[in-house]
Amino acid sequence: MGGVTATDLTITGRVQGVSFRYYTQRAAERLGVAGWVRNEPDGSVAVHAEGPADAVQQLVAWCHEGPPGARVERVDVAEGSETGAAGFGIRY
Repeated sequence: MGGVTATDLTITGRVQGVSFRYYTQRAAERLGVAGWVRNEPDGSVAVHAEGPADAVQQLVAWCHEGPPGARVERVDVAEGSETGAAGFGIRY
């Protein structure tokens, strides 16, 4: 896969209170993916990822597992819009 892509994810399960945002940020930075991660009021975690298609797909795959302590039940993946994000941040 080549080119640049943008993807929006919603991750559900035991994903808050287990440092999911911190580990997602680390994984994204390691892969060279830009975007953000945040906790949602309904207990899910939202991720916007953009960058090289193969790197974004690797981050999506990582989100299916999550960090130690997480129990990912579902990952909804939708096509996102490129925002020109630089770096990967945690949103509050």
